Amino acid sequence: MAQIVQAKIQRWGNGLGLRVAGLIRDIPHFTPDSVVEVEVFEDGFTVRKAKQSHRQLPFSEAELLTGLTSDTAQAGLLAHPTAAEIDN
Repeated sequence: MAQIVQAKIQRWGNGLGLRVAGLIRDIPHFTPDSVVEVEVFEDGFTVRKAKQSHRQLPFSEAELLTGLTSDTAQAGLLAHPTAAEIDN
């Protein structure tokens, strides 16, 4: 559903800002800390939610667990929960 909304670009600190409120916020379901992509053109720009990228981690779970035993896991360094932290 496309809507045309007029907004005003205003001075914001040393730059310019466009307030993301009302339909500009609600239709795309923007929330604080939303990651967006901004495509810039000669006569304006388009803002879209950023596509979530699948992050490739340096090690697989299997690689991290290779050679791990109760002796090498350093379980003695784990904190012990207090009585208030345990559900009774």
